[in-house]
Amino acid sequence: MKNSIFIISLAMVSAVWVGCNPGSDTHSRDYASYVNPMIGTGGHGHTFPGAVTPHGMIQPSPDTRIDGWDACSGYYIADSLINGFSQTHVSGTGCADYGDILIMPTVGPKVIDNQIDTLQNLPFASGFSHDSEIAEPGYYSVMLDRYGIRAESTASDRVALYRFTFPEVMSGEAGMVVDMDYSIQHQDNLTMNLRAVSDTEITGYKMTKYWAFDQGIYFYAKFSSPFNIEYVSDTIMTSKGKPYARCKALLTFREIKPGDRLFAKIGVSAVDENGARGNVEAEMSGFDFDGTREAARGKWNEWLSKIDVPETENKDDLTTFYTALYHTAIAPNLFTDADGRYLGMDRKPKQGTTDAPVYTIFSTWDTFRALHPLLTIIDPQLNDAFLRSLLLKAKEGGILPMWELASNYTGTMIGYHTAAMLADAVAKGQNSFDPGEALAASVRAAEYNPEGIIAPPAVVACLMPQAKYYKNLMGWIPSDKDHESVAKALEYAYDDWAIARLADAVGDTETKLRYDSLGKAYRHYFDPTTRFMRGRMSDGSWREPFNPRASNHRNDDYCEGTAWQWTWFVPHDVDGLVELMGGREAFAEKLDSLFNAPSELEGELVSADITGLIGQYAHGNEPSHHVTHLYNYVGQPWKTQELVGRIFKEQYRNDPDGLSGNEDCGQMSAWLILNAMGIYQVAPGNPVYSIGRPLFREMSVKMPDGKALEIKAPALSDTNIYVKSVKLNGQRLTSPFISHSDFTLGGILEFEMTDKPCDTFK
Repeated sequence: MKNSIFIISLAMVSAVWVGCNPGSDTHSRDYASYVNPMIGTGGHGHTFPGAVTPHGMIQPSPDTRIDGWDACSGYYIADSLINGFSQTHVSGTGCADYGDILIMPTVGPKVIDNQIDTLQNLPFASGFSHDSEIAEPGYYSVMLDRYGIRAESTASDRVALYRFTFPEVMSGEAGMVVDMDYSIQHQDNLTMNLRAVSDTEITGYKMTKYWAFDQGIYFYAKFSSPFNIEYVSDTIMTSKGKPYARCKALLTFREIKPGDRLFAKIGVSAVDENGARGNVEAEMSGFDFDGTREAARGKWNEWLSKIDVPETENKDDLTTFYTALYHTAIAPNLFTDADGRYLGMDRKPKQGTTDAPVYTIFSTWDTFRALHPLLTIIDPQLNDAFLRSLLLKAKEGGILPMWELASNYTGTMIGYHTAAMLADAVAKGQNSFDPGEALAASVRAAEYNPEGIIAPPAVVACLMPQAKYYKNLMGWIPSDKDHESVAKALEYAYDDWAIARLADAVGDTETKLRYDSLGKAYRHYFDPTTRFMRGRMSDGSWREPFNPRASNHRNDDYCEGTAWQWTWFVPHDVDGLVELMGGREAFAEKLDSLFNAPSELEGELVSADITGLIGQYAHGNEPSHHVTHLYNYVGQPWKTQELVGRIFKEQYRNDPDGLSGNEDCGQMSAWLILNAMGIYQVAPGNPVYSIGRPLFREMSVKMPDGKALEIKAPALSDTNIYVKSVKLNGQRLTSPFISHSDFTLGGILEFEMTDKPCDTFK
């Protein structure tokens, strides 16, 4: 950073330690009551409403549809039929997987035919009304109208627990369909088996090939009442002549009478059946539904209490905020069984320890931007555990993951952003891992070498695209040699800068100099005539034709965006980008044009991810998430404040369609949480936060070491949206930036608000 950033050092200032709102007891406050798990289940949020614990292994949730982009989590608010309840789900992703081990309670005949060519619903699906649904942290309930059954679910970390209340008048016997061949978006079932262990226990295994090429799961289920069992193991033919294998168990509970309750507890494991059974036995000795529900809610209250906002604030804002904080703890997911075993990236079981568990579901292209920086504030130990998992996966599989799912490299998205996450933790002094190991793993990800990666060739090609070869050979990526060349090049430049930070931390001067140089490669793509980042051909000419609002999804020079959005992705060297654009005034004018341009998009296949548009700024997708804060670098902080406030109101709502894009494993929500604090980290790896404006008049952020930071903006209102001054422990900030060490010092961060734009930090 150059002169545009001046960080006031407050390390020597005597801080005032404060609690979380004097007079309030945060341990007894029911933060979970503010959470609405339905937020994001409409639009394209792709969240699910099921009962989970923070970062739990199992995610029991209702499934309402099978096909289409909005089936990614299995549930969509517009639907009126439930197929059943599967045990694994991904939260807010743009690709689908999981949806394993579907169960559906029944009364009377269990209808499984015709299952041919179904679009969204299975033959035994039940109608339901959203009026009968209850979705809370750690609890879900719905009335299955077809059967008259009240279905409830809760969970521990590794076990789902169901309670089914049968109707007072039953037209047939109580039953259950256990469906192994069901999956979201009709995944390829490679292996399926089921067997009854006793007349109250059933176990099984399935292996699917889809987003994760080799996703196996074992399960063990125990019921509170004995059953008779009928197996369905056959192959049916679709109308297109394609064989479809079925594997189901049809259970009949001979002792269940009208009005009775049936309990079912289900454990899962990626290791073996003993792991699934051991998880159940370790976490749930009986069928204490209410106790399990209470314990799950307690875990959520512990997580949500990390940030205390007074209940006197706007109720919808509280719900939006605490639901966002809830969504930041759905993923990554626990992947270590209760006995310490887990499945490695080499597809082999490993003996680990529950004291240092392994996690899965790493959407690093999304979450490096805000989720992991948020964790460095509210739970750095957990963030460190996630990073240790990623480094372990690199050892086992041959390279750091880009998007890891169930110990599979998916090869999804671009960049090698774990390098930035590792560099950020080291810069903040929060790493228990060896920085030298982190550097070596990051360099391995940055250099073109497809050897030794345990993944199918098609996935290896995504992990090691030709772009890395040309980036390192030529210093830039020709657009005629690899697709998404501009987006890849800009992200590689940022990640290479982060690698240089790791090299600097370990004293490796040679590597630092090399990767600092690579971090400047973004300059190759800036066209001074159009003032956009553009693709260059092998001969150095600009790719033609050029349209900054054009999109051809995943098959042009950009990734899920256009030149309008990607031109700004130089978070590590904003001053350098300012220089390219002709200085501070010219930069600000260009930035103004981003937010004021018409929002129309053009192209052969416009990316559905380009959403939440303000002009051509797209808040619904991650590449834009830092852009509102760029005004701080050119002396116009009031514009950052205006835009952050506008995004608060327009892009986040207490509504199923309350997210402007995919939730993406907590990233969309983490943006809200950080900005609600009045900050955002533009470049993870550089431990500096940009100042915006807070969402609430008051909040208290708990620090892991017992400190707390009170964030106050007493005059904040619908009209007082601008920041006049900012003080930390009584000392005024003289630039719109604050270091991580000062922010986490504790005390009071006070925003003086006004109704007029002003040069706050002049």
